[in-house]
Amino acid sequence: MVKTKKDYIYQGILNLAFIVICAAILFPLILTVSASFSRERDIADFGYSIIPRVFSLEAYKFIFNNPASILQAYKVTAIFSVLFTVLSVFMMACLAFALSKRYLPGKRQISFYVYFTQLFNGGLVPTYILLTQYLHLGDTIWVYILPGLVSPWYVFMMRTFFQGIPYDITEAAMVDGADEYYIFFRLILPLSKPVLAAVALFQLLGAWNNWYTAMLYINDDKLYSLQYMLQRIMNNMQMLREQQNLQLNMESVDIPAETVRMAMAVIVAGPALLVFPFFQKYFVKGMTVGSVKG
Repeated sequence: MVKTKKDYIYQGILNLAFIVICAAILFPLILTVSASFSRERDIADFGYSIIPRVFSLEAYKFIFNNPASILQAYKVTAIFSVLFTVLSVFMMACLAFALSKRYLPGKRQISFYVYFTQLFNGGLVPTYILLTQYLHLGDTIWVYILPGLVSPWYVFMMRTFFQGIPYDITEAAMVDGADEYYIFFRLILPLSKPVLAAVALFQLLGAWNNWYTAMLYINDDKLYSLQYMLQRIMNNMQMLREQQNLQLNMESVDIPAETVRMAMAVIVAGPALLVFPFFQKYFVKGMTVGSVKG
């Protein structure tokens, strides 16, 4: 097909529109990175800029004042994020595969049970008592992993995707003598990489951004998540600024409040930005193909 001049103009306008959209999306990120390498005084006097007026590492020096604790928080967060993602995707895939079977006994009842947990939960106080007093998960890394392994929304999403796989494939495998384990691990999972990658990405980001669990169940500072550790640093910095304002005779110290916020955002978002490109080719397909059926 030969393209006309009108087609080239249309394609050029479309490309320009996508460039503008991408620039608008990247602009806040660039501004955040620039602010994290700026001086607190420059931001207070001149505001944010794409290029720092004076390159400064004072915000990162403030955060990494105790590098051992930050590195420990990074280690803990990376461990439970990976474990949580792998176990969660595997368990939900197993459940979704069972619910996708045409003639599963009690299929409606099991589906309703899974759906019911999406609408109602036990509440914060009963959950806290269960996890700490009965399951004894407090101050352990498993409190980050076990409570949220199964998400009803992702189970139904995977089930819909599995139902979209032609039944002739599994039927032919069964005729050749394949059992359910072989069908699941050798046929269904390799054909379901898009939805598995999409769910894994969401679960990984959710685990990586988890700070609420550490606030409720963790008292050992060696098990703090990265986000909760950075939040504590931010609270300590605010307390120092308040003390500085109350003590008039105290020597003036330039505490990098705004630049520290930006540096914290860069530190937290960095690993997620590195992981996303590996899931990108599966992400869109997993989100669209899995939602074709109702």
